[in-house]
Amino acid sequence: MRIGILGTRGIPANYGGFETFAEELSWRLALVGHSVTVYCRERYSEPTYRGVNLLYLPTIRHKYFDTLAHTFLSTLHLLFHRQDAVLYCNAANAVFTLLPRVLGIPVALNVDGIERRRKKWNWLAKAWYRLSERLATILPNEMVTDARVIAAYYRSRYRKETSFIPYGANTGKVESSGILGALGLESARYFLYVSRMEPENHPLDVRQAFESVDTDLKLALIGDAPYAHNYIRQVRATGDPRVIMPGAIYGRGYQELGSHCFAYIHATEVGGTHPALIEAMGRGALVLYRDTEENAEVAEGAGIPFGEHDLAEKIDYALHMSEEQRTEFRSRAVERVRQRYSWDAVTVDYERLFRKLAPNRAVATGRRVRADN
Repeated sequence: MRIGILGTRGIPANYGGFETFAEELSWRLALVGHSVTVYCRERYSEPTYRGVNLLYLPTIRHKYFDTLAHTFLSTLHLLFHRQDAVLYCNAANAVFTLLPRVLGIPVALNVDGIERRRKKWNWLAKAWYRLSERLATILPNEMVTDARVIAAYYRSRYRKETSFIPYGANTGKVESSGILGALGLESARYFLYVSRMEPENHPLDVRQAFESVDTDLKLALIGDAPYAHNYIRQVRATGDPRVIMPGAIYGRGYQELGSHCFAYIHATEVGGTHPALIEAMGRGALVLYRDTEENAEVAEGAGIPFGEHDLAEKIDYALHMSEEQRTEFRSRAVERVRQRYSWDAVTVDYERLFRKLAPNRAVATGRRVRADN
């Protein structure tokens, strides 16, 4: 099949969850013989990546127009360069799914979480997301949710059933640790936080809670955000030498950080299934997670929940619990990811969805892929 993926910054992933999702899904689909095109904003040095076609189109570099402008241009290009099935990412792009569908191109939309709840958006952006939620239930052929909590939200609010396909993650630690030396860290001697530095992800709260705990371990706050400069300045305003903030780190360095931390702190409160959370679990990290419905769906029983005001207490608890208890939590986390969040299983589910969207085009391909398996 010819499959298009729209609505992300592109691959290789160097921003957030949707980009990692697009990368991990697209190369696996290409591996089994599909022709996959990812529409990109960020330029890579080659026209292909791991067998995936990369198509670069311009955008408007603005907090409120970046995604919409690029997805609009991508949609126009798509109309003249047809695919057998198309996956849009981000509920904000729901309006653009109408044109390809009208012209007979089957469309699925991954809505992520309830984006209008993010504190970074002004009233107009929140209104757009509210409208987009409604359009997501009407315009695309299929709507995809990656968390059962979000699926239940659309079922309750809009009486809309969705295709539930979770996010994925790899399991197992990486042995290399080069990034640790570069950042002045030691294996199993630091807490790790990874997210965009935005208010609803609470990096400031994490830093302040950690600073109130008596420990000689360090805290690595990893992340950045393109339109949150004032907030990031608040996060960085510390004189505590235990806290390091090198910015965003991707690829091998990110994998090394997750593999060798003492514990991972997940403080995000808005969204569906958060990639950084299940990735840390897959690496076997001891996980402390903000106790929201979405996070509990992923980590309940395999991590330590914390509330709005008790993160410092839970950090201290993690420091003083027995090594046997830590090992048990880490083992549960890896097993949870292995059973529920396998990238290979996610790819099979999306391939099944694309076959459903374009059954006439998918018949021969489906037979060949099954034979290869």
